Amino acid sequence: MTLTFPIFVPFSEYQGLVKHTGGCHCGAVRFEVWASADLHIFDCNCSICKKKQNRHFIVPASRFKLLKGADSITTYTFNTHKAQHTFCKRCGVQSFYSPRSNPGGFGIAPHCLDEGTVRSVVVEEFNGSDWEKAMKEHKTIKNMSKE
Repeated sequence: MTLTFPIFVPFSEYQGLVKHTGGCHCGAVRFEVWASADLHIFDCNCSICKKKQNRHFIVPASRFKLLKGADSITTYTFNTHKAQHTFCKRCGVQSFYSPRSNPGGFGIAPHCLDEGTVRSVVVEEFNGSDWEKAMKEHKTIKNMSKE
């Protein structure tokens, strides 16, 4: 399955948001993302998120721009193959991915952001080990990738 990156909308469209930049450990993958300075992080306990300690915030695809490294990214999928777990081929770091909960957006790893743009972080546990039930019960997660 091929992961496509959308056309980036200019910053004037995102009043109240800040431009975060980030990337993988080796620097082969770099991106920018427009999001709040106050991040709402999901800490999921599904099988893969638990193994790789995936904590992320979700943004619409239009607020994400891959700056470099498209050829350095590889993708892992499993089960429903809806989530696109992207990571750097060289250093193995997943700095972003396309989550099953929001296939029209990106899950961004806050620990892969460059310093200086995050004001605060709130972490919410998400019971991904019982994914279908958690998605039905959660009031906002499925809309995180909508404009």
